[in-house]
Amino acid sequence: MAKALALGDSARGRSAPNPNVGCVIVSPSGRLVGKGSTAPGGRPHAEAIALQQAGKKAKGATVYVTLEPCVHQSPRGPACTDLLIKAEPKRVVIALKDPDPRTAGKGIKTLRAAGIEVSSGLGRVAAMGSLAGWITRLELGRPRVTLKLALSIDGKIALPSGESKWITGEDARAHVHQERAHSDMILVGRGTYLADQPRLDVRLPGLEERSPRRALLTRGEAVEGWEILRNPRDVLGLHDVNDLLVEGGSATATAFLSEDLVDRILIYRAPIIVGEGKSSFGYVGLDAIADAHGRWRLVDEQRLGVDRLEVYERARDS
Repeated sequence: MAKALALGDSARGRSAPNPNVGCVIVSPSGRLVGKGSTAPGGRPHAEAIALQQAGKKAKGATVYVTLEPCVHQSPRGPACTDLLIKAEPKRVVIALKDPDPRTAGKGIKTLRAAGIEVSSGLGRVAAMGSLAGWITRLELGRPRVTLKLALSIDGKIALPSGESKWITGEDARAHVHQERAHSDMILVGRGTYLADQPRLDVRLPGLEERSPRRALLTRGEAVEGWEILRNPRDVLGLHDVNDLLVEGGSATATAFLSEDLVDRILIYRAPIIVGEGKSSFGYVGLDAIADAHGRWRLVDEQRLGVDRLEVYERARDS
């Protein structure tokens, strides 16, 4: 399952509007005979790719998949439960039951009715993390929004002049490019666009083709090569985006936080003190300190060279 999870995670940022699923097929002797992840654009599905690779070796094998195989028919391709039944594996191990009501347990029931042993829950937490963008879109009707900020010790994003290149070091910047590679779209504000003319591409060897779509938060004119969002709530119209990375400055970050549209914050904190400079956020709608508590939880932190990464997730009601 760990291998299937890694495959699924490698498809994050490329599979939208479908989930980024990973699948591994293991023969009775313990040999890996097939593997796959959701293809760019969502088709073929991970199971279809793995089964094609395994061929007749899938019969009697164990299939590990990060999300319950789909049961609903689609003009874009066959249902994965039908493909699995035809391949006749002995067992299917599923990390996460599909929250999509079109499948939602029906895939498991269909496989069991065909005489295939099914178990679920192995790697469930990891699968939920890997599929968080797709799950957010399914539940909230919008992408998972990640806000990225590079800060000094004293919480500044730039000098008074606006200079911010570079606050963090090479290791932190490489990590940002990994996040870009796992995003379907990157967004900045008009101010950042005019000041920096950012490329917003992925500049890691071998991952250059993973550069996501670019979006601009502006009420101004359209810009060639950029998609336009007039306000943060326009993310509700992004039906083909699972993960949106917001890299804009203070005004853009504040706009998304004020609308409570941020699900995850990446703070890259550099060991420098700026003093007087540009703050990370403006007014986000809070009038009492008590209202600020309990909104965010720290879920990860790590050293990146001389810098430190802090990852926060929005605490929301279930």
